[in-house]
Amino acid sequence: MRAVPLHWSRAGLAGGLTLLLTGCLVGPKYHVPAAAVPPAYHEAPLSPPPNPANGSWKQAAPAADSVRGQWWEVYQDAQLNTLEQQLTQKNQSLKAAYEVYEQSREQIRVDRASLFPTAGVGSAGSHQRMSSNRPFVVPGAASSYSDTTLVGTAQWEPDLWGSVRQTVAGAVASAQASSADLASVQLSLQAELAIDYFQLRGLDAQQRILDTTVASYQQYLKLTQRRYEGGLASGSDVSLAQTQLDQTMAQATDIGVARAQYEHAIATLIGTPASSFQLAVTAAQPVVIPAVPVGLPSDLLERRPDVAAAERRSAAANAQIGVAQAAFYPVVNLNGNGGFESVNPGTLIQGPSALWTLGASAAELVFDAGRRHAVKRQAVAAYEQNAASYRQTVLQSFQDVEDNLSTLRILERESGQQAQAVADSDKSLRLATAQYKRGLTNYLLVITAQATALANERTAVDIATRQVTASVQLIKALGGGWDRTQIPKP
Repeated sequence: MRAVPLHWSRAGLAGGLTLLLTGCLVGPKYHVPAAAVPPAYHEAPLSPPPNPANGSWKQAAPAADSVRGQWWEVYQDAQLNTLEQQLTQKNQSLKAAYEVYEQSREQIRVDRASLFPTAGVGSAGSHQRMSSNRPFVVPGAASSYSDTTLVGTAQWEPDLWGSVRQTVAGAVASAQASSADLASVQLSLQAELAIDYFQLRGLDAQQRILDTTVASYQQYLKLTQRRYEGGLASGSDVSLAQTQLDQTMAQATDIGVARAQYEHAIATLIGTPASSFQLAVTAAQPVVIPAVPVGLPSDLLERRPDVAAAERRSAAANAQIGVAQAAFYPVVNLNGNGGFESVNPGTLIQGPSALWTLGASAAELVFDAGRRHAVKRQAVAAYEQNAASYRQTVLQSFQDVEDNLSTLRILERESGQQAQAVADSDKSLRLATAQYKRGLTNYLLVITAQATALANERTAVDIATRQVTASVQLIKALGGGWDRTQIPKP
C-alpha cells in the first residue's frame, strides 16, 4: 500500500473539518413570490388643478422625485411638524412595536447559539467511610477516604444538514419583518395624526364660517325688526330671521363636539393625557395640497413597509421547510469531558490526577408514523399561505394608491365646481337681500338664499379637507418616504 502524502492528509482533514463545521443546506432555495404588477397607474398622472376663486387651497410643488423622511413637512404647517415629532418620541403603540422588533432581534442570537458547542465546569468533594466487614477487605486498610474532582464538559451537535442555519435564516427574516412592521405602524400613526389634525383644522374653518354667518344673521334680524317697526314687514319675517339665527348658532355650537374628539385623539397619539392637552384655533390659512410623485407601480414593492414585511415572512416560512427537511437526516453529537480527581486536594491540579473522555454518537429516526412528512407538508402549506398573503398585500397596495389618486382627481374637479357654486350663491343672496329691502319680495326668498350660501361655503371647506386628507392617504399608500434599504441587514 502506497503511503498517503502528508499534505494530502492535512487537506483531507481540513476538508472533513470544513464539512463538519458547515455541512450542507437542505431545503428549497428562496425566491420572492411572483406578484402581478401593472406597468402604470390607471389614475396617474393628475391634471393641473384649477385655482378656486375662494382661495381655500393651493398646491405645493414636490421638493424631490419622491417624498422622503419627514413627509408631513410638505404641508408647510409648523404645528403639524411639532406634533409629528412628539408622536415619534412619545407614542406608546410605537414603543410597543419597537419592543416587538427588539424581541425578534434577540431571537436571532438565541437561535444562532445552537451553532456552537456548549461547555460547563463543575467541582465536587466527598468523604466516605467504608465498612470494615465488607468482603475482600485488606487487613489494616483505611475504612474512609476523601475524593475531590474538578471537571469540565463540552457538547456539540454539528449543523450537518443546515437545520440550525435555516432556523437562524428564518429568525433573521422574521426580525426584518418586525422591522418593516415597526415602520408600518409608525407610518400609520403618523398618517392618522395628520388626518386628525387636518380634520380638526377643517372644523376650525367651518367654525369661522358659522361665526361669520351668525354675525351676518344678527344684522338680518335687526333689518327685519326695523322694517316690522316701520310697518314694511310682517311679524313672520322677524320670526323667520330669528329662527335662522338660532339654527345657525346651534350648528356653530355643535362643531365643538367633533373638534374636542379630534383634539383628544391627537393628545393620545402624541402620548399626552387628553385632559392636559389643548390645540389652539389658528388664523385662517390656505390648505397646502402637495403634488406627490407616484413613480412606477414596480417601485411600490420597494416603498411599502407592509409589502416588505409580508415578503420577509415568506422568506421565514421558506426557511422552515429546510428545517423540516433536515429532520430526515441523522443527528451527530460530539461530547467530551476532562479534569482532575484526587483524594488529596493538594495534588488535585497535577498530571497524574488528570482524566478525560471523548465520545461521539449518531442516530437516525427510522419510524415515526409519518410525523416528519406531515411536519414538512405543514411547513410547505405555511409558506404558500405567506406567499398568498404577500400577493394580496401587493394587490391591496395598488388599490390604495389608485383609490387615493382617483379621489384627488375627482375632488380636484369638484373643488372648482364648488367654488363656482359658492360665488353663485353669494350673488343670489345679495340680489335677494336687495329685492327684500326694496319690498319686491318676501323674506322667505332671503332665508332660502342664506341657507344655500351657507351650505355651499361649508361644502367647499369639506371638499378642501377631504383633498388634504386624501393626499395624506396617498403618501401613506406610497410608503411615506420609506424604502427597503431601511430594513436591517443580518
